[in-house]
Amino acid sequence: MTIRQSIPTRRLPAVALVAAMVLAPIAGTMSAQAANERPQFADLIETNIPAVVNIRTAMAATAGGPRMQSPHGNMQGTPFDEFFRRFFEQAPRSPHGSQGPAIGQGSGFLVSAEGHVVTNNHVIEDAAEISVITNDGETYVAKLVGTDPRTDLALLKIDADEPFPYVEFGDSDKARTGDWIVAIGNPFGLGGSATAGIISARGRDLQAGPYDDFIQIDAPINRGNSGGPVFNTDGEVIGVNTMIYSPNGGNVGIGFAIPSAQVTDIVADLQANGSVQRGWLGVQIQGLNEEIAASLGLEGNKGALIVDVQADSPAEKGELKSGDVVLDFDGTDIETVRDLTRLVAKTQADDSVEIGVWRDGKRRELDVRIGALEPEPSQVANASQSSHGKLGLELSPLTPDARRQFRIPDEVEGALVVRVDPQGPAASKGVRPGDVISMVGQQPVATPKDVRKQLDSAIDAERDHVLMRIERNGGARFVAMKLA
Repeated sequence: MTIRQSIPTRRLPAVALVAAMVLAPIAGTMSAQAANERPQFADLIETNIPAVVNIRTAMAATAGGPRMQSPHGNMQGTPFDEFFRRFFEQAPRSPHGSQGPAIGQGSGFLVSAEGHVVTNNHVIEDAAEISVITNDGETYVAKLVGTDPRTDLALLKIDADEPFPYVEFGDSDKARTGDWIVAIGNPFGLGGSATAGIISARGRDLQAGPYDDFIQIDAPINRGNSGGPVFNTDGEVIGVNTMIYSPNGGNVGIGFAIPSAQVTDIVADLQANGSVQRGWLGVQIQGLNEEIAASLGLEGNKGALIVDVQADSPAEKGELKSGDVVLDFDGTDIETVRDLTRLVAKTQADDSVEIGVWRDGKRRELDVRIGALEPEPSQVANASQSSHGKLGLELSPLTPDARRQFRIPDEVEGALVVRVDPQGPAASKGVRPGDVISMVGQQPVATPKDVRKQLDSAIDAERDHVLMRIERNGGARFVAMKLA
């Protein structure tokens, strides 16, 4: 009979599966010997490795090659495709088509004596069967408790008569660039493999999703490490390995982990509800730069600029408008787009919050009731054209032919860009033919004549820049065009 013992660390409180632990300061209290010698990780690994597991999945048999999908959506053909290449180990199918289920392998770790296992969503996504192999070689059929594709996390549950060894979370917010870390996982199916390195950077935004806040590490991680833990030198989990930068499919010393400060909240929600409940505001936002801030009369570039407001959303009902700059949310200052995204996500649906915005040169306060985010999911002929030499743009009305040619939805209104001077200010901001200018100087525009009117007003006011909203492929963004 296999005997299992819990890892000799304090167990998690019964009220919550995971709770952030205070990370004891390391760098400031290192002894002279520790400062001059490489840390010794043997005790840390020996203590925690029993809680790290291998995860094996069987996918339903389908024709074609193996599934290879990025954890945060389809990124094939984009620069981010390299981040996900071969990080989740999957055995190839027969070259003759479907001969049985595809087998995948990844990593995970136990976070409770009752058998809760944390891993990546992409490790178990679309699996017909999930097996967990513990460090002592025992195999268990796992039940899926819940997943959160937006952060690429999943929670599993295995059962046994005896308590499982488990690890605890540390506070990733207190981890610093340069701190030593240890990664344990299942690379290439070789379970219980440990590697060491340092934190290379904090707060990485890879534009893989709305909640990006990755810890970059240089500990070697490879195919099969997905879902494995990253430990600090106190033996606490401060991250979950999720992706690597890999031009050739192998380790090049650039890996990314989801920070424990994010993981603990997600796992607690998954255990309680089977899903993650997030607030929803219903806006598309972008950051500010000095030029955009100056065009709005703002000092500094802090805040989140609203590019678009979704119809029938909490934002629309709360009278937020495109062109508003969100300065604070429920009493918390907004410095970056990421701040607003996280605060909205953490707000309970139906809660009313006060949002401070900058509009028409002055501050306003709006009361908004937050909603619930749903789970996941050439030239124009015969057109009357107008040009503006200062910007290097040639514009045209949005005719039915133009909408068909450039696939512009009926609800989009504005002036169509039909030519861009490659040496002009518009080209330097990425404007191109087929774009639609829908707003100038925070005022909606419907025709080239409207655009010229607003530009002339900005020039008469002796502004150096004018703000424009550019529509493209169903999305929108603001740019500050230089006038002088």
